[in-house]
Amino acid sequence: MYNSFPLRKDVPEQEKWDLTYLIKDEATYNELLKKSLADVKNFATKWQGNIKTAQDVAQVIVQYEKLLEPFIITGSFAELDVETDQTNEVAGERSNNFSVAMSKASADLSFVISDILALSNEVLESAIEIAPNYTHYIKRLINDKAHLLSPETEKALASLSGTFQAAYGLYNTTKLVDLKFENFEVDGKSYPLNYNLFEGDWELESNTEVRRAAFDAFSTQLQQYIHTTAKTYNTHIQTEKTIATLRGFDSVIDYLLDDQEVERDLYNRQIDVTMKELAPHMQRYAKLLQKEHQLEKMTFADLKISLDPEFEPSITVEESRDYLKKSLGIMGEDYLKMIDDSFDQRWIDFAQNEGKSTGAFCASPYGSHSYILISWTSRMNEVFVLAHELGHAGHFRHAQRSQTSLNSESSTYFVEAPSTMNEMLMANYLLENSEDPRFKRWVISSIVARTYYHNFVTHLLEAAYQRKVYEVVDAGGSVTASTLNNLKRSVLEEFWGDAVDINEGAELTWMRQPHYYMGLYPYTYSAGLTISTQVSQRILKEGDDAVQDWIETLNAGGTKSPVELAQMAGVDITTDKPLQETIAFIGSLVDQLEQLTNEINGK
Repeated sequence: MYNSFPLRKDVPEQEKWDLTYLIKDEATYNELLKKSLADVKNFATKWQGNIKTAQDVAQVIVQYEKLLEPFIITGSFAELDVETDQTNEVAGERSNNFSVAMSKASADLSFVISDILALSNEVLESAIEIAPNYTHYIKRLINDKAHLLSPETEKALASLSGTFQAAYGLYNTTKLVDLKFENFEVDGKSYPLNYNLFEGDWELESNTEVRRAAFDAFSTQLQQYIHTTAKTYNTHIQTEKTIATLRGFDSVIDYLLDDQEVERDLYNRQIDVTMKELAPHMQRYAKLLQKEHQLEKMTFADLKISLDPEFEPSITVEESRDYLKKSLGIMGEDYLKMIDDSFDQRWIDFAQNEGKSTGAFCASPYGSHSYILISWTSRMNEVFVLAHELGHAGHFRHAQRSQTSLNSESSTYFVEAPSTMNEMLMANYLLENSEDPRFKRWVISSIVARTYYHNFVTHLLEAAYQRKVYEVVDAGGSVTASTLNNLKRSVLEEFWGDAVDINEGAELTWMRQPHYYMGLYPYTYSAGLTISTQVSQRILKEGDDAVQDWIETLNAGGTKSPVELAQMAGVDITTDKPLQETIAFIGSLVDQLEQLTNEINGK
């Protein structure tokens, strides 16, 4: 067996994030968690059964909010440490123990919402007048009244919260600990393989034989764990369906959308319009890739290759800082300071090591700075990924400075708008600073292949598949590996038509995405990118006025609904127009790629 990545302990410190900003050491963590649990007991003793008036409601919400903040810090420390190395048993045990402690605390605190919502709407409206800063939060509580269960049931559900998340933990253990890959061979040469190598390198490999061999080897090994992964996922979605039914929702989709403050028509539109109207543009892009790479046929394994792989530069971590500051400087001096701090204070985990979670994410615990996980490959593509995650960091930096913790988190429908905005700003900067046709083609192809393919194709197709899965569950069914394979393949074939051969193994991509364990998250990438595309075009045309509107939108945090946040930024998502204009913009980018390719090739 070939260890393609080093063990975590062998990675240089400068490539790792520094969690001591969150928690100094293990003793500090244990002491803070112990004190927080004791504070929960004292709070419950004081308030349980004693929330009677509007003034009580206002006081309880403020105290409840402060009570939860230390758990955000300890929870982030416990969860982030294990994300960098799933094989670390100490970190794994700490994470499991925190989950148990948090389940107990959640059960002890479940009375807060039950007791508040036992009061009349008139009392709650009066509480808004006393504490207007919590207007949106209290209105959301009033909305939840229709789905509230008895205090005893709510306490039981809260005490089981850790168990409800167990499927996600099992999925990660299967994927990042138990699943092992042998080297694969091409023409007598051996190549290393693991999750991060495949998704970070081999999917983008320009050598067709190596790329397709990697895809086949990766798929073959995924197949060995298909039934465990399917059973894990079915457990998760059946749990969601049970809770949805308990709370009076006919559909698990409606249950999950309720938390996002989004109506069903916005969700369906994002999937249906994109599946229909974006597909022809992306099929043209696939055919352009096929032509430029002189492929006899275009397969699913070929879709992430670069249009011009020889041109794409490699880039160091420090060089990426320069690109980020130049492209995102329009956001202001404080934003530039955040970028410098993220490098200088080691907010970012760049390392590639065994057991590290795949992909990239940004965690932004209230009361601390953000933490960004990425596995640096030195491809220019990674600068767009880093810009994306810093978009999350910038969003929560603004929101948390302007709002209290309960008011700081926006709906997940909106949360991917600030991240994808940074990718658009990066592209705008690069395009403005070169007239060279080959460079322009590389930038535009990066936007299509990274920003739009990843967010508007990969995640959107996951959303279309996920909707089919929930439709099965809503009809009283369950899913098996073969069911999931068939559903995934049907979505891929519908979108790509005859432009792409959906080769064997493509249907297994449902096994690779952790977002399925996070509610209706996949579709929100395209929803956020719809907003950010429109706002980035405003910024190009209007400059600082549009930037200031955007910053005010970020400052609003979770005090507005997704529709209201988009309106603040100048986008009306209650109509089809922003989505259709965004899809047309993607089509125009493919047009430019075709034209530039003809120009470069002398046609």
